Amino acid sequence: MTGRSPDAAPRGRSRRAPVARRWAAAAGWLFVLPALAFYGVFVLRPIALTLQYSLYDWNGIGAARYVGADNYVRIITDQRLLSPILHAFELIIFFSAVPVVLGLLVANTIRGIATSRLAGVARTVVFMPQVIPLVAAGIMWSWLLSSTGLVNQLLRAVGLGSLTRAWLGDFSTALPAVGLIGAWVLLGLCTVLLLAGMGKIDTALYEAARLDGAGPVQEFFAVTLPGLRQEIAVCVTVTVIAALSSFDIVYISTQGGPGGATSVPGLQIFSLAFSQREVGLASALAMALMVLVVLVVLPIQWVTRRGEG
Repeated sequence: MTGRSPDAAPRGRSRRAPVARRWAAAAGWLFVLPALAFYGVFVLRPIALTLQYSLYDWNGIGAARYVGADNYVRIITDQRLLSPILHAFELIIFFSAVPVVLGLLVANTIRGIATSRLAGVARTVVFMPQVIPLVAAGIMWSWLLSSTGLVNQLLRAVGLGSLTRAWLGDFSTALPAVGLIGAWVLLGLCTVLLLAGMGKIDTALYEAARLDGAGPVQEFFAVTLPGLRQEIAVCVTVTVIAALSSFDIVYISTQGGPGGATSVPGLQIFSLAFSQREVGLASALAMALMVLVVLVVLPIQWVTRRGEG
């Protein structure tokens, strides 16, 4: 007889369990720490510095003068700074609505011919613009939409010469033309995402719809569309962010012209900071753009989660 209580060993193990859990949690934090450090240095710190700069009148070289919220007031009251934000909202129609709607139609069509070789070719062709660098896409479309470009040549060839114009140089067509480029680029991404979503929809639902006498259109709205809620939300989120933060396509194709007709916040921030040397105002516009993106994206995510519930 040793005199040990029979429950001594279980109590010892129970005391060691919290210690083991703490060590496991500490080990987990050690694995996460490099990513957190990277995120803090390259994301959170620049945001904090941008917020700090937005409260000053500073040219990037000389002494800074504290102005408080004056830079933010200028964004709201100065039409030169407010117009780019309105242009970005107009681009949402082209960058988001057009690719998502066309992506649904194209993806549904490809799903209908999924067993044929043409489906693979169609996927490749549709996704190709997403692979092309945006700079190259902007240059290519600048050539196509120029006064002597292929688009105007085709219009003249079919007897519609009266419609020809410098599409990226006309005040009335410059912004829609830039939106067309963005829609062309983002269509492939939306189509591939929606195709992947269609692949996870239970085929039994389609069979049940056909047994109930549903046609292709009714089948699309009753089965396909509800099954793609998550994918549509991802497409809308990505394309809306692309519209609000657009820069490269606009910079390459129009540089904000003609007369600021295609100026967007990203391009205006670049111009203010590096051309006009108004770093404080550029930082304020950058912060306003970040808040704007969050305010637009959060309702989309909320509606999606509410729909799931």
